[in-house]
Amino acid sequence: MLKLGLTGGIGAGKSEVSRILSSYGAVLIDSDRIAREVVEPGTPGLAAVVAEFGPEILSADGSLDRPRLGGIVFNDPERLRALNAIVHPLVRDRSAELQAGAGPDAVVVHDVPLLVENGLASLYDMVMVVDAAPETQLDRLVRLRGMAEDEARARMAAQATRAERLAVADVVIDNDGPIEALEPQVRKVWADLLERRSGAAG
Repeated sequence: MLKLGLTGGIGAGKSEVSRILSSYGAVLIDSDRIAREVVEPGTPGLAAVVAEFGPEILSADGSLDRPRLGGIVFNDPERLRALNAIVHPLVRDRSAELQAGAGPDAVVVHDVPLLVENGLASLYDMVMVVDAAPETQLDRLVRLRGMAEDEARARMAAQATRAERLAVADVVIDNDGPIEALEPQVRKVWADLLERRSGAAG
């Protein structure tokens, strides 16, 4: 098994890279998706979040009101730490479970937005960073995702810097250009990963 940590700043194109890797046969473990699953209605995760933040963070249907919770934690490091202390261990355990089920020959791609911020690089055999210039990220967030510019800038500022991400990268995918330039880069890395996996097995 080869474990690849995949990360990149918001708007850099990480989701597209993980989609391409999945299409090649990688086992994708998406931290964001798991973070949503562990706080779905009826889960111990949601019960713990409600115990910490109060029932006002629930929508009328009993699901987590993400915008409201986001408003509480986004500018309050103390409250964000409290939320992370609940969610991160649940995500870690579920990720480990999925990885264990992947099989000995798998290339397992862990899609982890906050890999650098949470100091997780050492958990993986390799770290792949999808890189784009800050002005490219900003343009995509505003133009493609419809974010207000000040919100986009705030989201970018809350993440690790470009330099911090590049410092932990074993492989860098340059996604400053058009989408067509992305796939050939990822295909080349995939071939390298398969070779590396075979070498490790040998």
